[in-house]
Amino acid sequence: MRKRLITALTGLALAATIGLIPSTSAYADPDIDTVQARVDRLFHEAEQASERYNDAKIELTALQSDVASLRADQERQDAALGKVREQVADAMVSQYQGQGISAVGEVIVSDDPGAFLSQLTTMSSYQDHQDALLDDYADEVAALDIRETATARRVSQVSAVESRLKDEKSTIDDKLDQAKSLLDRLKDEERAEILSRGGTTVPSDVPASGRAAAAVQYAMAQVGDSYVYGAAGPNAFDCSGLTMMAWAQAGVGLPHSSSAQYSSGPHVAESDLRPGDLVFYYSPISHVGMYIGNGLIVHAANPGAGVKVSNLHEMPYVGAVRPG
Repeated sequence: MRKRLITALTGLALAATIGLIPSTSAYADPDIDTVQARVDRLFHEAEQASERYNDAKIELTALQSDVASLRADQERQDAALGKVREQVADAMVSQYQGQGISAVGEVIVSDDPGAFLSQLTTMSSYQDHQDALLDDYADEVAALDIRETATARRVSQVSAVESRLKDEKSTIDDKLDQAKSLLDRLKDEERAEILSRGGTTVPSDVPASGRAAAAVQYAMAQVGDSYVYGAAGPNAFDCSGLTMMAWAQAGVGLPHSSSAQYSSGPHVAESDLRPGDLVFYYSPISHVGMYIGNGLIVHAANPGAGVKVSNLHEMPYVGAVRPG
């Protein structure tokens, strides 16, 4: 009996090994609720990376502007140093005209400002005017060194931010690939169910006034457009790209970043929300939408849903800001 049992178990194991008995855990269709939770998480992680990417782009623009300004300042300082250097050299020639001109010339044409200064200070005492020129030269050398150091520091920071941008872009692409792989395992109707979840009927009229009316009108006109990370129109948006472009129609400039937009105006309580107010989600903030009244928002949701109307509390609510 025991021998027959062992033989039977051995046969089952062999059958499973060669594929006669399918492994249900390996080949079972994915549970739609599980896939939905995973896709939602991947979309959110991609959006977090995208908003960090937007933040880094803002930082990079500011750094590049600083570098340009510092380099221009450095060039001006270099020119100022050259003028003082010429004045000192002329004074030296006048002072030591009776001596061997070749020795003076050797000092004047030195390419090393520090060495030039060192040699000047070891020579005979100068007249008051020459002492003042020497002091000016020392000051200009020190000022140029400060500017060169500041420029080098900014250039290094630019390089670090560019590396960060590359990493965040890689994260976005990876999360999207994972989400697409999960969705591809579903049947067409199941995939459509996940991507269309949370939809809300678009109101026919939003009672906005003042400059907010222009912002709301623009945002509502984009319902149905695609969601693309880093996009700001005209036919695709990410969350902060949509709100930035919407308020631009009202003449209000906003940064392309949800976290930066949270600091772009006075904060308002949820009980005081008006159409056009920006509403923010998650901690740290990584999503923004626009309130349109009656507990609804319009926002660029994710690559599956695009720009749509949703309930105010469809995501973890953080707070609201009133631009303009």
